[in-house]
Amino acid sequence: MTDTPAPPARLDALRFAFGTLTVLPVRVTRWDRDAARGGMLCAPLAGLAVGLGAAALGGVLLLGGGPLLAAVGSAVVPAVLTRGLHLDGLADTADGLGSGKPADDALRIMKQSDIGPFGVVTLLFALLAQVAALAGLYGQGWAYGALAAVVAAVTGRGALTLASRAGVPAARPEGLGAAVAGTVPVPAAALCAGLVAAGCAAAGAAFGAYGALHAGLAALLGLGAGEVLLGHCRRRFGGVTGDVFGALAETAGLAALVVLTLG
Repeated sequence: MTDTPAPPARLDALRFAFGTLTVLPVRVTRWDRDAARGGMLCAPLAGLAVGLGAAALGGVLLLGGGPLLAAVGSAVVPAVLTRGLHLDGLADTADGLGSGKPADDALRIMKQSDIGPFGVVTLLFALLAQVAALAGLYGQGWAYGALAAVVAAVTGRGALTLASRAGVPAARPEGLGAAVAGTVPVPAAALCAGLVAAGCAAAGAAFGAYGALHAGLAALLGLGAGEVLLGHCRRRFGGVTGDVFGALAETAGLAALVVLTLG
């Protein structure tokens, strides 16, 4: 009897990315460093699926309810497709950073099931900003809002790839942060970031050369915002956690949205 051959590495990577970053019915068959590396390199593809879903619902709601309802729908889809984990990570990270306590105490605060005042305020303003930005763009036409939803989702997941690069440690020995921290070689992470920006620029090219430049710049600045937060979290917590990854995705995506509303 011969052994059953292992599934292709690329399939393991896609399963890891979609199985950990979305609620889509994908079973993660491998939970090792190699699968984690491939999965985090594929994270922007999971973001693309989320963004396309957000754009689709936004289009339906725009026809029947107007730009504001379309914006709310496009903000709801990523929350549903991630079980709200990224938003929860944003809130927990805000509580940890806002506490002003040493790393161990801040990490303990982040693990608590309740959300503190810093987390509540951060969630409130983040969601308001998302809806406001998307509403303004949907007001210009579905294509503008759809592009924004896709760029934000892809950029947010691109920030996770960058945060998984070699040299970025985990703040805890367990959890998703520990599973993926340091798995992606720096050149591969940089290449992935470049592909994210190039892909967003290609999508923006539907609106001409300025649209391509605008969308590509939004992605780059969104990734930059994620890097700023990552650096702060490394200084405060000593590394990354699953909550920090959620905060990075939300921060990078929102920053890209804001840039797209300008000009």
